[in-house]
This record gives sequence, C-alpha cells and structure tokens, in this order.
Amino acid sequence: MKIPLVDIKQQHQSIRRELEKTIRQVFDSNQFVLGGDVDRFEREAADFLGCRYAVGVASGTDALLLSLVALGIGRGDEVITTPSTYFATVGAILHAGAKPVFVDIAPDTYTINTSLIKRKISRKTKVILPVHLYGQCAEMESILTIAKQYQLAVVEDCAQAFGAVREGKKAGTFGDLGAFSFYPTKNLGACGDGGLIVGGRETLMEKIRSLRVQGSRRDNKYIHDVAGYNSRLDSIQAAILKVKLKYINQWNQARREKANIYHRLLKDIREIQTPYVAPGNTPIYHLYCVRAKKRDHLIDFLKKNGIETGIYYPLPQHLQKAVPGYQRGDFPEAERASRETLTLPMFPELTEEEQKYIACSIRDFY
Repeated sequence: MKIPLVDIKQQHQSIRRELEKTIRQVFDSNQFVLGGDVDRFEREAADFLGCRYAVGVASGTDALLLSLVALGIGRGDEVITTPSTYFATVGAILHAGAKPVFVDIAPDTYTINTSLIKRKISRKTKVILPVHLYGQCAEMESILTIAKQYQLAVVEDCAQAFGAVREGKKAGTFGDLGAFSFYPTKNLGACGDGGLIVGGRETLMEKIRSLRVQGSRRDNKYIHDVAGYNSRLDSIQAAILKVKLKYINQWNQARREKANIYHRLLKDIREIQTPYVAPGNTPIYHLYCVRAKKRDHLIDFLKKNGIETGIYYPLPQHLQKAVPGYQRGDFPEAERASRETLTLPMFPELTEEEQKYIACSIRDFY
C-alpha cells in the first residue's frame, strides 16, 4: 500500500467541474489580476473568519511581511516569535529590517511558551508574532494581555490554521492582523501561491491595500506615497479559493475525524506521543504531528512500507545560517521537537483502512 503524506489530487477530483467552470469564467472575463473574483473572495473569507476586513496578497510570506511593514516595523525593531516554524515567519521579519527574538515552545502544543515571553521584551520590541502550528491556536489570551501591558502589536501567523478555533474565535481574529497562506497543500489551498491578511482597523487595512500594489493610491494608481510591493492575489487563485471555501468546514471536520481515529489506533503504543489539544482549542489538524522514539529509524521503516512521513521542522529557525546570533542549546524544547517529531499522512480523503495500515506498521516497527 502506498500512502502519501498529503494527497490534493483526490480533493481536486471531487470538485473538478466547479473548478474548471470558475477558471473558464476568469478567462472569459479577461481580468486576471485583482478585480471582482478577489473582491468576492475577500468578503467571503472575512465573513467566514468573523472579521471586518480581508486583503488578498501574493503569498503567505507576503502576508506576514506586509503586515509588519504596515505596522511600521523596520530597522532597529524587534519581533518576538518562535523558532519552531517555517522560515517564512523569520524571513518576513528580516526582510522588514527587524530582528527576530525567539521564545521557546511549550513541549505539549509546540506553540510559543507564553510564560517565557516577558523576559524577552526590550525597549526595541514592537510586535509579538505567535504561530498557530499544525492547525492549533497558540495561547492567545496570555499573548494579548502581555501585548496590552507593554503596548505591543500582535500579528498572527495562521499559515496552518484556516478555520482553527480558540474559545469561539477563529485564528487570525485575535490580534491586530492575521496572516494566512494558501500554498496548495494547506487545508485551504490554491493552485499556486496566495495569501490573505485580515484585521479590524480600516486605516491599517487600507495601508495594506496600498502596499500590495506598489504603494499606489486607490484613486490613482500612478501616485505613490510610499514604496510598496507587487503582491496581488491572482484572480484565478481567488476564484479557486472561493469554490474551496464552500467545503472548508466539511474538510476541517474530516481532518478532526481522521485525527480521532489516529488517537484511538495509536494510544496504546508507548513509544508514540499523540498530539495534545489545549483546553479551549478546536484544531483543524493541518498536520498530524507525533513524538516518536527512534524517530529516524521509524521514518525509514515506514518509507519501506510505502508510507510517506514528514519532519516539521528538522532545523529550528535559530540554528539557520540566515539567522545570526543564536547557538545550539538556546531553545531546548524546539531542538528536542526537531529531533523527536514526525508527521503522519493527513488529508480529508484518507481512509480508515489506510490509517489502520499506518498504525499496524508503526506497531510492527516497535
């Protein structure tokens, strides 16, 4: 049996006619950049998430970068975040001209350890940037309390958490801004790159709308008050996302059901630690991440049995060459997670038969 880590082919096949129809409509309109499809998707995404405004951009990385730039973050500023994330989180901070200041993760949720944040705040700190990792929200109540106390902005990295909920609110709607990625393998994925920024402050969101089109004015695209970026969401991607948005609740629920099956099948394997869900969280399981003894040997064994797995992330961001100033041992929990965790196949169309095969293979290994 061959089981991929992610299979988007099945998802696309199930809605192929709708996707082909909406793509044809974009071609018939001859409007390929911004326009009506982007406007409609922004409105529907904002309604789904429960926020006032949404602005489509070219990628999740740009969503983070434009959020920081719109908040005035630049050279000499510091942004607090986590080393357990994809490089885009850190890259956006660096490209904004700021310094990433890391806080270790909580060992159970893998999200930022909020009890350690205050000790990293300095007079240069301007933003806290939590990452809702693997589809589970960070502990936002504590983060917002700290941000208010120290007058800091909060930008949420929601690249893996479209539709994730904490205490009745969706990821991306807690802080000043929320940044989403629509990379094809996300739980809500485009057929190419795409991103979204959400927020509730009209003036801030208007600044982002300007930044995504080279810093031009809305009433005159040839007048530029600031130097912006070329970061527009393509009409085709917006149209595709608008189709998929209709199914996101269904797909997220399917992910939770697959996760529950994994919990049941793996619970008595002592060498495996299944995901912990923090109280108040309803995750969407963008990834199903476990801790495993003899992790690398298990990966090789599963591969030989046709089961694809992944490591998120094999090298924490504070140990990347592009991020100077840190060394091994600075963030022990993030480093331990990089050595012990692996992700098992997870997508809405995954069958229980496939999950049983995966669990049996893991049991055979140990």
